[in-house]
Amino acid sequence: MSIRLDHWILLGVWVLSFLLLFFIPRDKRRLALIAYLFKQSITYLLGLVAVEYGFLEYPVRELAKVNRTSFTYEYMAYPVICAVFNAYYPVESSRLRKFLYYAAFCTALTIPEVLLERYTELVRYIHWHWWTTWLSLLVTFFATRSFCVLFFKNISRYTKETKSP
Repeated sequence: MSIRLDHWILLGVWVLSFLLLFFIPRDKRRLALIAYLFKQSITYLLGLVAVEYGFLEYPVRELAKVNRTSFTYEYMAYPVICAVFNAYYPVESSRLRKFLYYAAFCTALTIPEVLLERYTELVRYIHWHWWTTWLSLLVTFFATRSFCVLFFKNISRYTKETKSP
């Protein structure tokens, strides 16, 4: 795939990420913002570790002289999707439904990454596999959700807990 097309894909991801922000309900915007910022901090650290230790690389990327990770993925797309994940999280559902919610988001992010790895120069697996992506997504989604629950522990619309008197 040509480098030019890779850049168009990156632009498309930015546009799609901005559009997703419009689907966050007004009453969940604070939750989404906290999830977005927390996810950025996680992906910044883990992305740097993964690249520096040679697990994967991003041959075509933005800010190539500044950072070896994918700015689009680590700082925009993944955090935005995590914000949406938390805004629509099924708080009152069963554990099975919650796990399926996690699994759906992890799978929905892993499949495009595998396709990008196979057909573009946007990501290249070195010592990485699709299941590594899936598990790392699961762990970081869980960490972000846990942080949001703790951050908003007294606000019942975000968690099952009610306000303390």
